[in-house]
Amino acid sequence: MPKYEVMYIVRDDLDEAARQETIAKLHAILTDNGAEIRNVNEWGSRELAYEIKDQRKGYYVVLKITAEAKAINEFDRLGKINPLLLRHLVTIDKD
Repeated sequence: MPKYEVMYIVRDDLDEAARQETIAKLHAILTDNGAEIRNVNEWGSRELAYEIKDQRKGYYVVLKITAEAKAINEFDRLGKINPLLLRHLVTIDKD
């Protein structure tokens, strides 16, 4: 299976419990579709370069995963409609 790096930004105005629940749901989208999460790196709260969805700060998370295309496509589809997710990016991991 191909390796990917997934970076996403969650709204910073969530409390800790809501943020962890949102992160768990996003990870479940991947694992429920056959992806294996190899590494989770939470960068934490950072200021955005520009305002996104009326937010000036976001909580950054970077994942290293192994997945088939269907898991990536489902994450992308649901990420576009999730109001708690400001942005997401999936790239091929060449490591």
